[in-house]
Amino acid sequence: MKKKSLSAIFILLGFCLYGILHAEQGVFYSSEKGKFIMPFGSSYDYSDIKVKRAVDGDTLELENGERVRLIGIDTPEMHASDKLQRDSRRTHQDISVIQKLGAQACEFTKNLVEGKRVSLEFDAERNDKYGRLLAYVYLKDGTFVNAEIVKQGYASLMTYPPNVRYVDLFGGLYQEARENKRGLWK
Repeated sequence: MKKKSLSAIFILLGFCLYGILHAEQGVFYSSEKGKFIMPFGSSYDYSDIKVKRAVDGDTLELENGERVRLIGIDTPEMHASDKLQRDSRRTHQDISVIQKLGAQACEFTKNLVEGKRVSLEFDAERNDKYGRLLAYVYLKDGTFVNAEIVKQGYASLMTYPPNVRYVDLFGGLYQEARENKRGLWK
């Protein structure tokens, strides 16, 4: 029994050592079926990283497997969740209507960032309670993604102090989008 436990520990340590030595890629295990990302020990260049996909209108998945929650904005939910239920009760909108709006916001975000290289700017907190990165995202042409989503009418405001660096900018863009009936406000 002790030999098996000791062997398992050495194997685990070997995998950990391999992961640390190859941390610049952030890959712990890779096969033709996919890869397991190990961000521990990894250092990523968040000034030049590719967006793998838009998870929804306000969440991105990066090429390294990490998820980014866009600070300061909130798009309608697409998938069944407690938040979708709360939003339906709060707005008195049917769940299917909210999900349809969420799909539109996701499509806008997807067209804006998917497959493109971006840079991340962090505020006071780097991660949320779900482990996602909290960031302001910029395309290489300088487009401020969080602001563009609000400006084009696909997001409301969501402010969680202390991450409030652009709250005034987002507020103005939100008001302008609503007044001009852009995006979801048509």
